[in-house]
Amino acid sequence: MARKLSDSPSLDVGVFIREQRRLAELSVRRLAELADVSNPYLSQIERGLRKPSADILQQIAKALEISAETLYVRAGILDDEYTPPGSDVESAIRRATELEPDQKKALLGVYRSFVPQAQAAAAEPAPVKDGE
Repeated sequence: MARKLSDSPSLDVGVFIREQRRLAELSVRRLAELADVSNPYLSQIERGLRKPSADILQQIAKALEISAETLYVRAGILDDEYTPPGSDVESAIRRATELEPDQKKALLGVYRSFVPQAQAAAAEPAPVKDGE
């Protein structure tokens, strides 16, 4: 019986990591170096043969410049209804074939620089108007 993506969180996260690695135009070897994991181990994760720990997922996410929460959801560590802030925007930027890798990196940097400011503004209490 063939395994489906939905049957295995390990395979799902592995396929997602492979897709993100390819979008970032990184080889398995280069991502393994950036994430400080062995090349064979990363290859096994991508093929769904090994289930990475949360710490390893965090290292891979940092190397791919994506949120660790995205990988945690894919691995079944976080509830699949959790949506990290900006994940749709960041995914769209990464998939934009008309942009060069350095342009994508610049856009991601600009976007990420605005996200904390917007979150802080949303957390501030609304100003009180006279007569309220």
